Formats: sequence, C-alpha cells, structure tokens
Amino acid sequence: MSVFRTTGQAVAALAVLLVVWAGIIEPRYLLDVNEFDAPLPGLTQDWEGQEVALLADFQVGMWLDNKGMVSKAVREIIDRDVEVALIAGDFMYRPDSSRILEAVELVKPLPEAGVQTFAVLGNHDYSLMKEKSDARPDLAGYLEQVLEQEGIQVLKNQAARVAIEDSSPLYVVGIGSVWAHHAHPATALEQVPEGAPRIVLMHNAEAFEDVPAGTAPLALAGHTHGGQIRLPMLKSTSWLDIVGKEEVVADGWASEEQTPEGNNLYVNRGIGFSNLPVRLFTRPELTIFRLRPEQTFSMR
Repeated sequence: MSVFRTTGQAVAALAVLLVVWAGIIEPRYLLDVNEFDAPLPGLTQDWEGQEVALLADFQVGMWLDNKGMVSKAVREIIDRDVEVALIAGDFMYRPDSSRILEAVELVKPLPEAGVQTFAVLGNHDYSLMKEKSDARPDLAGYLEQVLEQEGIQVLKNQAARVAIEDSSPLYVVGIGSVWAHHAHPATALEQVPEGAPRIVLMHNAEAFEDVPAGTAPLALAGHTHGGQIRLPMLKSTSWLDIVGKEEVVADGWASEEQTPEGNNLYVNRGIGFSNLPVRLFTRPELTIFRLRPEQTFSMR
C-alpha cells in the first residue's frame, strides 16, 4: 500500500506542478522574443537593420486573460526602439464596448512612443467564436474606430505606405478576416507598386492560400496560439494535431511544401488564450524581424 500511496502522491504533486506551470508561470512570466533577419526584395539600404515587431491574439475579456503579458510585450517593443509594430488581430475574446476600450488601452503606448503601428482584425474581434457563428460587424467597427483614434491604422484589404526619414517606402499589406468573409488578398496586393518591398499581414493563415506566388516575401499571421498546449517530450506536436488540424501551420515558418514560390509565411503563437487560460510549451511570443535589403528571401 505504501508504494501505491507514494506513487499517488507523486502523481498528485506532478499534476499540481503542471497546473501551476501551464496556468501561471509559462503564460504570465515567460515571454519568448524570437528574432529573425528578414531580407526583402526591393528594400533600400535606408531600412538596413530597422526592426518590425509582430504581436497577435490578446483575447482580452476571456476569464483570467493575459493583459499583463500584453503590456510586457508592448514595453519590450518600445524599449527596443522598434520602427514598425504589426498586430495580427484577436484583440478581443468576446467584444463589448468596455472591453474594447480596455484592449486599446494596452496598445496605445506604441503610437504614443512613435512606433508606426498597423493592425488587422481577427475572428474574435467580430465576435466569431466559431466559423459559423453570427458576426458582430458593429463591434468590430467600434474597435477599428477606437484603434484609429489612438493612431493605430487598421487595414482591411488595404496597403499602407511606411517610410522613415529620407527612405524609399515599405508597404504593409493588411488582409481582412477570413471567418468574417472579408479576406481579399488580391485587392490588397494590387495597391502595392510593382517591385515595391512589402510585408503582408493577416490574422488567419488560411488567407495565405489565396496569396499569389511571388507577392508575399514576408507574410505574417497569428490565430493558432501555437496550439496552446503541446505534448511534453513531443514539442512539435500540439493540440491542433490531436484534433485533426495537421495541415495548419501552428507556429513558426511554414515549410516549402506549404508556400508558393517566392512567398514566406510566419505564424506567431500569440499571447492570450482560447477556452482555457493555460499554455504548455507554447510560451507567449513577440517576434522581431530585422529588415535587410536583398533580392530574395527564404527562411527554409
């Protein structure tokens, strides 16, 4: 009996440790800052070494949400003197007017600090908890309005011209929400002059499937939370694999088989939660891209 009692105590202790780690330590104290060089075709030397930050999936309003980590990531961006910040949507979990103001309060220090900040909206920003839920474009419109008032430009199938002093422009191309049926990559990309450097921003990487080859040397997305829970000792396997989403790029760089020639896709793990306020081997992520003027770009 003592063996069974000892084993039971060990299992209970491990379970408690796992809950503390996944519910408190990893999501709320451990921010991954992943850095990559990003050579963009057509980029001029003026942009050499300038940094672009990527954030995603705050999910403000979920029970035990992760607002503290959002603030930590925003401070990191400001402290690094990043030139451009990109937010890949899902500011909200279930949007309402008060929570919208709360979410915008977290990110408005970026434009206040002089960081050129752009965003797209995600499915949760339209109150789309599931793909076939009823959308709330009124709430998404209010979120967009408040973000714009604070100096954060929201792109919905639009291209924004970004410049630094005495430089040639870089374009940020924002694609609308897939689940809200607003994703029209061709409409957005046709606004970019031929051969001009561009970064393509979307919430859900499903939109990447409709991006023509050779038009998105650096495409960025969120949405997946990296699977949010990965299996111990099998960190390449996430909850998305278990539920049959094997073709989804859970996080990181998409493989060559998943990207048309001349395109590259990176998926950020985000900061917040969906369904449960836990992260296991999927730390919240801030991604930093150091721009380089090059003819071609491939991380594979």
